Amino acid sequence: MLSTMNWTRTLTPLTTPTSTSDLSSLPPLGSSFNSQNINRIRIAFTCVGFSRSRLSISCSVCFRPCIDIHEGKVKQIVGSTIQDLKEDGSAPVTNFESDKSAAAFANLYKEDGLTGGHLIMIGADSLSIRAAIEALHAYPGGLQIGGGINSDNSLSYIKEGASHVIVTSYVFKNGQIDLERLKDLVRVVGKQRLVLDLSCRKKEGKCAIVTDRWQKFTDVNLDGKLLDFLAKYADEFLVHGVDVEGKKLGIDEELVAFLGKHSPIPVTYAGGVTEMADLEKIKAAGMGRVDVTVGSALDIFGGNLAYKDVVAWHRKIA
Repeated sequence: MLSTMNWTRTLTPLTTPTSTSDLSSLPPLGSSFNSQNINRIRIAFTCVGFSRSRLSISCSVCFRPCIDIHEGKVKQIVGSTIQDLKEDGSAPVTNFESDKSAAAFANLYKEDGLTGGHLIMIGADSLSIRAAIEALHAYPGGLQIGGGINSDNSLSYIKEGASHVIVTSYVFKNGQIDLERLKDLVRVVGKQRLVLDLSCRKKEGKCAIVTDRWQKFTDVNLDGKLLDFLAKYADEFLVHGVDVEGKKLGIDEELVAFLGKHSPIPVTYAGGVTEMADLEKIKAAGMGRVDVTVGSALDIFGGNLAYKDVVAWHRKIA
């Protein structure tokens, strides 16, 4: 039987999406199972389950790097302040803006052997798209991309070098899951290249999924049944604790524990990491089943947490 203490990734033969495009020449899946992160995957001989041709393996916690792009620049923005342009001219709260390009950060992560990073376009304007593509070219197969992704453009980003596309708003309509859009995405890029961003905010004591730059509450709450259902369509989940994201006030430990207990596929938590102790809290609360991304707190983004220390932590436990 499979261990209940560690999430498992089930390896199955890749299926070709029903598409007129040939995916055979695309880059390898950067955050699933390739030569660059094979060292963080260990065969769990004491809890391996075999079923016909399926092999389940247990994965350790890892650090997922990030690159957030706004108006073509690498920035760290308080997520809850992101909104569309309004008459009052209000702007999102920016914690940090780098003079380095997105491609420079991609190269850094490549040199450090970090895979499965999140390249997020905060507003898919032409400058941000250009910067994102340059980053994908700098690190083909090593980054996932999100921001304005839909069934029409998703495959183009895979061809540019993204390992996965990250999607939220597109699969929700009128506060509910649009199953046809979700199935269409799977048809175009395949389940193995799709990450669903289920970022959430507290509402009436529950975690409600938010869309449209985290400004709109859906009628869908994050629970175990939802994760089980959506796992049929995605390779991974990405969950920002929006109420603490970008504020460096500490993690949402309750949310991490929930993800560790209920996510049937790999999941990454983001939000509130301030110090090294927070990484250990995530490791413990998530029962070793939840990956973590860190943004504003890192010194490379103007924070006090040393990037080199986080990378060292990752290498130690991976």
